[in-house]
Amino acid sequence: MTRFLPLIDVPQGDLFNALSRVGPVLLSNPSLPLPVNSYVLLDGDTSNELDYIIPWLDEGAEKVVLPLTSAKEVIGLIPQERLVLLLDAVSVSAVSDKVRNAVSGVLLKTPEIDLDLISSVSTFFSKSAIFVLLDSPNIPSIYNIRSLLQSGANLVLPDSQLTLDVSSSTHLNVADVFLAPLTSDRADGLFPTIVCTDTGHSMGLVYSSIESVRESIITGKGVYQSRKHGLWRKGETSGSTQEVVSIRLDCDADSLEFRVIQHGSGFCHLERQSCFGEASGLPLLEKTLRSRFENAPAGSYTKRLFNDPALLRSKILEEADELSRAETEQEIAFEAADLIYFALTKCTAHGVGIADIERSLDKKAKRVTRRAGNAKPQWSASKPASAPAPAPVPVPSVTAINPNAPIQMRTTVLEGISKEERASLLRRPVLKSDEMIEKVKPIVSEVRLRGDAALLEFTAKFDKAKLSSTCVFPPYSQESMKIPLDVKEAIDKAYLNIRKFHAAQIDGSTLKVETMPGVVCSRFARAISRVGLYIPGGTAILPSTALMLGIPAQVAGCSEIVFATPPRPDGSISPEVMYVAHLVGASAILKAGGAQAVAAMAYGTETVPKVDKIFGPGNQWVTAAKMLVQNDTDALVSIDMPAGPSEVLVIADHTANSAFVAADLLSQAEHGIDSQVVLVAVNLTSEHLEQIEIEVDKQAQALSRVDIVRQSVAKSLIVKATSVEEAIEYSNDYAPEHLILHLENAPDKVQFILNAGSVFVGPFTPESCGDYASGTNHTLPTNGYARQFSGVNTLSFQKHITSQEITSDGLKGLGPIVATLADCEGLQAHANAVRIRLGTMNL
Repeated sequence: MTRFLPLIDVPQGDLFNALSRVGPVLLSNPSLPLPVNSYVLLDGDTSNELDYIIPWLDEGAEKVVLPLTSAKEVIGLIPQERLVLLLDAVSVSAVSDKVRNAVSGVLLKTPEIDLDLISSVSTFFSKSAIFVLLDSPNIPSIYNIRSLLQSGANLVLPDSQLTLDVSSSTHLNVADVFLAPLTSDRADGLFPTIVCTDTGHSMGLVYSSIESVRESIITGKGVYQSRKHGLWRKGETSGSTQEVVSIRLDCDADSLEFRVIQHGSGFCHLERQSCFGEASGLPLLEKTLRSRFENAPAGSYTKRLFNDPALLRSKILEEADELSRAETEQEIAFEAADLIYFALTKCTAHGVGIADIERSLDKKAKRVTRRAGNAKPQWSASKPASAPAPAPVPVPSVTAINPNAPIQMRTTVLEGISKEERASLLRRPVLKSDEMIEKVKPIVSEVRLRGDAALLEFTAKFDKAKLSSTCVFPPYSQESMKIPLDVKEAIDKAYLNIRKFHAAQIDGSTLKVETMPGVVCSRFARAISRVGLYIPGGTAILPSTALMLGIPAQVAGCSEIVFATPPRPDGSISPEVMYVAHLVGASAILKAGGAQAVAAMAYGTETVPKVDKIFGPGNQWVTAAKMLVQNDTDALVSIDMPAGPSEVLVIADHTANSAFVAADLLSQAEHGIDSQVVLVAVNLTSEHLEQIEIEVDKQAQALSRVDIVRQSVAKSLIVKATSVEEAIEYSNDYAPEHLILHLENAPDKVQFILNAGSVFVGPFTPESCGDYASGTNHTLPTNGYARQFSGVNTLSFQKHITSQEITSDGLKGLGPIVATLADCEGLQAHANAVRIRLGTMNL
């Protein structure tokens, strides 16, 4: 165990390596892959989203640390032992008994070591570990640290206050902090130390001193204290050196355990692995196989196993089959041993050891989600029946995914399902807009009140970029737009196609209608003067979104075009987005993302221009901020449409190319873990459907964003339909963002499409073309809003003004009608405005 939990910003470098040896680390800015033995602090924009929290646990995080509002959302969905509550002194009183009993620890942020407060918190959370994070630039003294530890709490320190050098007034040495609780009951002050392999098998008993432990922590080498000869640097003369994997205190903080990777002839002076005798079981088998891998004679059976993958595969399958048929305890043990032997042979041939296998097992044990448990088709006793399966809930609370399982969608059928089951198939992930709006209110309010100062603070906190200015203004430097030639040419061609299509949409004429003699009504379009275009960053660079929003704004004639996009960690904007900003004539680029960017454009700041309408997709925080500001009359700003996660619905019949269908599904699944893809299969044979599923798995495994795809596909659907008409009816009810038709005579079916953001017709019309360069716009309504909203187009950047011109003769005919209706409504002044004019006329 450890009494010291370091708070890590970037898990790399010598300091991090030393910290990872002495216990778990707490990551404030986590990214995959996670370091071994890590806690994850999730207090940012998405800390309340279950689909964001669960993957960190599935990827091996020991625990997640969540603020109170987020913890309330996941109680019962995350095991108690994996959940730590983030609190400050004020919020402790807001914790209910339900929350208290659902967590295993509390991380208390406090500006100083207040032992009375800590004691009170410890009493309230009597069954939980207490971690104390000193939210102060001043470092605690070793005396204060010991006082804290003696109270039963555990210390959390940011890595910015830690060092591998000697402790000073600004930094504490890592070893000094780790060793603070350590005590010795021996006269010589040494600490009994158990030395184990990296898999936990004991090798010997030695002693450590403060000095030896400090050197081991810093160097990562096995260093102990000889009772006769002083410091003992293991292997310094014999060559049997050690790499330290971890150093742990026991529960009484008076002895240590070192886990090491032992090199050379072994730990014992008798040239054995262990002082307690030779290894047995799996460690012995591993040692034997490694020896045979290196020394087996050419042509021997063992050498053949290592060199002939087909032979080894056959033996593994043979032993697996025999184990599955074994019945008695003796038979099962015998056949299991054979299977393990050949499995470990394969591992040895590929440099995989028992420690690697145990790490994988540990990771599987830490998973919160669980696989469905079904065997792959080739191993099933019989083919699955074709009878309709019960309609699944489209978005389960916990998605069943497994990194080693095939990447598959869930399957259901339309025929014969109830109204309620059909409704569940149409349901998207629940967007808690009211809760999200409450969460963005403080951010929006701060930017509105404090302007640039708040904007820069939020950009540092959420975008992890410390800026000295908020915006970039033209002319944009050539250096900032430096991109590969092929990317530049692709952007240029896409620009021309998109501009051509959007220029054709512009409404430049004036509509005139004479509704009755002498009464002429007109309508004409004018550009919205100032527009804000949100270009998402995060998991992907999106110059395509800059094109899709910037070009119609340019074509419509908007006088001020403001881009907003999250900066990179160095404060710069991706050069692709910069180049598009240059092409469309952007008047400013706001270097910020999230709710803070929306607020800055809605209200304006000292340097950020205020806009009249905000466009662009984003996460739930961006969407909530857009919805909030559009309802604030002080902002006087409108938005394009509500936005949600990306989605695609594909309708496929017997003519569909399996590889094309799979590729189309994956093109949207890779956007994010909350993306949803739906395949509506029209009378597809089981073989055809299986081929599509195989293609989905094969193509997904080859993607760099496979971890995202694995989660989004697991929540997506295959819906079996009996006819094209039934499939289109379902699609119209679903109202997808993207609709792809892999159908015979696909163009003839477009006339029946009532609700969709954009339609992609035929086998050679991938959705990707619409996303990038065909000419249509990719900013489309999601979450079923295609029933009411159009995608972004040129008219989205225009407003229409009506006018009327009435002659005196026209008023003679129209005036009495108007006066009568005004009298009917009791609006005397309205009627008078007509009658006063009629009174001047010679009727």
